[in-house]
Amino acid sequence: MREIYPLRGKRVWVAGHRGMVGSAVVRRLQTEDCEILTATRAELDLGRQADVEAWMADQRPEAVVVAAAKVGGILANDSYPADFLYENLILEANIIHGAYRTGVEKLVFLGSSCIYPKLAPQPIPEDALLTGALEPTNEWYAIAKIAGIKLAQAYRKQHGCDFISAMPTNLYGPGDNFDLNSSHVLPALMRKAHEAKLRGDDHLTIWGSGTPLREFLHADDCADAVVFLLKTYSDYEHINVGSGVDLPIREVAGIICDVVGLPRNIVCDTSKPDGTPRKLMSADRLREAGWEPRIELRDGLRQSYQWFLANYSAATA
Repeated sequence: MREIYPLRGKRVWVAGHRGMVGSAVVRRLQTEDCEILTATRAELDLGRQADVEAWMADQRPEAVVVAAAKVGGILANDSYPADFLYENLILEANIIHGAYRTGVEKLVFLGSSCIYPKLAPQPIPEDALLTGALEPTNEWYAIAKIAGIKLAQAYRKQHGCDFISAMPTNLYGPGDNFDLNSSHVLPALMRKAHEAKLRGDDHLTIWGSGTPLREFLHADDCADAVVFLLKTYSDYEHINVGSGVDLPIREVAGIICDVVGLPRNIVCDTSKPDGTPRKLMSADRLREAGWEPRIELRDGLRQSYQWFLANYSAATA
């Protein structure tokens, strides 16, 4: 795809730069000839509209990547629905509106594959959005992300803003959240496998039946796709960012056991929920545009485990 927004000399703000995805985007942007802008929570409260606009008016970013979000797995979403809905709505609205008010040239809003209906066709095409009921276990986060997509579209439609949205699949990598009360499936399984190994267990217990199919993408691949879209994509419709491959959770757990060094003996706790039975996004549009992932799952998990070991105290605090 032809480059329509060169980053050379641009001031690019990565909102949420300390998160797994945001930090990956920062790493990727460091290979571009641009100036990267960041702001810590102490420097900028994204929940305050006036503060966001004042910061943007002062710093004058020309491009923005909205990677900031309150994220978590099934348990966290189910336990804190108001937090997930309110906080994500507020921060995305503040950034997108601030981008419009301060004349930002290009904005990429990052959503999530959970925006799609629970029983969406597989692989999930972009036009499946709003065609059915959401998965109840994470609908609060999903609704906030859908609102972000529509907000970016609304500013494009009403004001001609070059705001686009990208929907990453399940992500993992360095800087992931390994808190068992709020993490997603991969880091949760990795920590459980590691701790089972330390205890001398000969098995790994996983939630549910182990049959749900999930797609995963390394955060560095996601960041590469985001920069690719930032430079080449300008359209009203959101675009999926995924690997195009899914595996049963039981098989993924087995790969994690191999990486950690735990016997590949998986015990399924069927008293716990499975979540969506399958969630594979169609990657056709992004592939046709010329982008493909580079990091194979086993290699990516091995890298993530090394990061986990090197940052064990902070990751498990």
